[in-house]
This record gives sequence, C-alpha cells and structure tokens, in this order.
Amino acid sequence: MELSDYIRILRKNWIVILVVTLVGVGAAAAYSLTRTPTYESSSTVFVSTQTSGSVAELQQGSTFAQARINTYVGLVSTPIVMNPVIAELGLGITAGQLAEKVNASAALNTTLITISVEDTDPVAAADIANALAASLSAAVPAIEPASDSGASPIQLSRVRDAQPALSPSSPNVPLNLALGLLVGLALGVGIAVLRTVLDTRIRNSRDVEQVTDSPLIGAIAFDPKAKERPLIVHADPLSPRAESFRALRTNLQFLDMGGRASFVVTSSVPSEGKSTTTINLAIALADAGKKVALIDTDLRKPKVDEYLGLEGGAGLTDVLIGRARLGDVMQPWGGRSLYVLPSGKIPPNPSELLASPQMHKLLEVLERDFDVVLCDAPPLLPVTDAAILARATSGAIVGVASGRTTRHQLKGAVDALQTVDAKVAGLVLTMVPTRGPDAYYGGYGYGYGYTERENEERAARRGAPGPQTKKAKKAKPPRGRRGSAAAAPVPAEPAPTLSDLGFRSRSANDPGRAGTTEG
Repeated sequence: MELSDYIRILRKNWIVILVVTLVGVGAAAAYSLTRTPTYESSSTVFVSTQTSGSVAELQQGSTFAQARINTYVGLVSTPIVMNPVIAELGLGITAGQLAEKVNASAALNTTLITISVEDTDPVAAADIANALAASLSAAVPAIEPASDSGASPIQLSRVRDAQPALSPSSPNVPLNLALGLLVGLALGVGIAVLRTVLDTRIRNSRDVEQVTDSPLIGAIAFDPKAKERPLIVHADPLSPRAESFRALRTNLQFLDMGGRASFVVTSSVPSEGKSTTTINLAIALADAGKKVALIDTDLRKPKVDEYLGLEGGAGLTDVLIGRARLGDVMQPWGGRSLYVLPSGKIPPNPSELLASPQMHKLLEVLERDFDVVLCDAPPLLPVTDAAILARATSGAIVGVASGRTTRHQLKGAVDALQTVDAKVAGLVLTMVPTRGPDAYYGGYGYGYGYTERENEERAARRGAPGPQTKKAKKAKPPRGRRGSAAAAPVPAEPAPTLSDLGFRSRSANDPGRAGTTEG
C-alpha cells in the first residue's frame, strides 16, 4: 500500500484508533492506581584490601578485590548475610522472602557494591538496606581466608547509608501512562489496518480497479432522502445527486460502442440502485435532447412503472407474446422525448422471453428509431436475464453500491457477462458518500447546487414565482399500479406523437413502419 492508502485508513478508522488508545491509557492508569506504592533505598559498601602500602601491593589488592566483587554481590542474598538482619530487625520472614526485596549490584571496574531494598514502608526499606550492608561487611572477612598475620585481607566499609525515600519508586505513573498510550495507539492502528485488509466491500474507484479493467463512467452521490425522491433529476435538478447523473450522461455519450446506443443497466445483487439509476439517466438524456426509450426488462420485480407513475398492466411481456403492439403500450413521460415500455404482467418464463427472437427484433427497431435505448434488468448473480440481454445490446452498465457490494460479487457479475461474450460498457458507483475518505469527488463540485432559499431569491430577482412551498411539496403524487409513490409528469411543450417517432396507431394499415412489429 502507498502512503495515501495509510492516510485514508487513518482518516476512516480514527474513531477506532482513538477508542483503543484511550483504552490503553485507561488500563495503564487503572494498573497504576491499583498497585501498592513501594519505596526504594540504597546503601553502598566499599571493598578494599589490607596491604603494607607499596604501589605493587596496592595494585595487586585492587585487582584481587575486583576479581572477588561479583562473589560478594552474590553473598548479599544468601542466608549467611540475611539471617542476622532478619533477627536484628525482627522481620518475621524467611531469607528467601527477604531476597525478593533486595537487589545487589556492582558497577563495572569498580569495587563498590550497591544494596537496594524495596518495601511498602520507606523507613523499613532504609533500615534493611543499612542492616544488609553491615551484615555483608561482617560476613565477608569471616569467610575469606586469613593472611599470614591472621587478619582478613578484605575489608568492607559502608560509604553511604540508606535514607528513607520521599516518593515511591513504583508504580511509575508517567511511564505507565506513556506505555499505555503507545501500546493503545499501536493496537488501534493494527486493528484499523486489519479491518481494511479484511474488508472486501467496494468503496471507491481504486477498489473497482482491483477487480476489473472496465471503465468507471460515473459515481452517484449518496442521498439520505433517495427513497422519498427517487427521480432526483426530475424532482430537484440542481441537487448534487442530479448533477452526478448528468456527469454519467456525458461520459456515456463518449463511449465507443460501435455505433450502437442500447444499454442494459444491471447490478451484482439487489438493492444497488439500478432502477433509479436507469430512470434518472434516461431523464437526463432526454433533457439533453436525446430520444430515449426506457424498457423495463426486469420481468421478475419490475419497478419502472411505479417510480414513473405509469400504467403497467400491459407492456413488454404483451409485446413479446404478440398480445399487444409496441405503439399501443409504449407511453411518453414528463413532456420530454422519453418513452417508457413497462414490463407488463410477470411471466412464468422471463429468461426465455428475453432470449427470444422477438426481443432481439424489438431492440433492433428501438435502436433504429431512438437515440438511446436503456433496459432496466435484474441483478446478474441471482438470475441470468441481464447477461442474456447484455449480449443483444451494445453493452452493460453495472451498478456498484459503495460500501455494500463486495469484490467477490462484482467479480462474479463481470465474469457472468464475459461468459456470454457481452461487453461491459462501464461501471457506475452508486450511494457514494459525499464526505470522508471514500468520497469519490473529494468535495469538489458539490457547492454548485442551489438550495431552495437560493432558488426563491433568484426567482424573485427575475420577477418569477419561486419554487413550490413545503405544503405543496407534501401533496401526494400519482401512484402506479403497485401503489408506490411516483413523480408526476411536469407538462412542458407538446411531446412528439407516436406517429412522429415511426409508430403506427391501431387504425394504421402499414405493417412495415417502425413500431408495428409485434414481439
């Protein structure tokens, strides 16, 4: 991973890192507060040799003392030194228990022995250290072999007496808190990196690039009110989400699809926003002056007629089985050059109908008479309908829900299209956060939308009525045949008739014109 990846991990998981760090500091503080304070006192003993005073003998004595110093350090924790101290001070413990409180050491190339004692009582620690120094000073001459004169060649002298400590040596609260901070911070960063490595969900364009080489042609901003206003391009054309659909429209127009312009809009799994993406893209294309045909080819859970508030009792299914003619069931919408073919009744064999020659012929007719043909298809992984349609069109547009779709699901969807030799026209990230480390736009561009208040001010300056009030906004829109709310068409200039688009009416007798093909 690059440095930018680690920065993104820290930005994304800063709460986890902060919590774990605080837990580490809290654990260190709790440990420090629950420990009984201990005090340390030290006494120093000087080891010397008794010589006649010549330089050679002094040098030999110093070398002898340094050679024996480690032996004397080890004697401090033996019963021969400790038992007299226990008896003198009346400690009531064994030599082994006392040895746990004592630490003796000698600096390199010196003949000084430092005896340190830790105890919960600072006075007791000082008394034990002084007593041990005196006991060692008496024990060493007694066990060392005597010289010719009968005296011990080694002499130990106390050069520094232990004093009661004024502050505890343990616990070291500042040190413990610093260690807790470092350990907590390291654990927090480790957890953040582990979460990122184990997280297989698609969150940004870099995750998409790791799965497929197909181009990312758009990113749809997340809107918490998407369920309330699914047709955002129609309901609020100045919103950031509507602008993202116009950006998708622009990118789609520059795709090289071999002269064709029919697309299947699908996704890996359900609930990735494919239907609203298809409808809003169709509206955006129609707003740009394109003749758009929107077909609801989801013959299992159709939604287009519900969102658009159209009658969906007859549609694609009836055309494919020859029960209705295309010109009779294809409906104009919104005063735009947008024509919608609902799904019709749900058939028992949707895959077979979509793979039929009638469906291929219908797509040929629509591609000839419309600038763009969009098909809202079921997800790729549960059923094969979208893969079948993608092969009959110029390509598939795959929707990928940011933070929901996993890499395995996207890989499976792309593989399903490649298996049938269908072309992936591009990928569209949906539900992309507008803020944070995974924001696709990085905060650029979202300041160009207008709020309701700004719209009213602009309309007042022009002397025109402002937007509808909140009360008017709460009015119920027309509903489709399945009862869900849909956006009402806004009348504008008269829409082209079916005859203008090449469809014939029921009374026409020319079976060769576009739109008369049954199935």
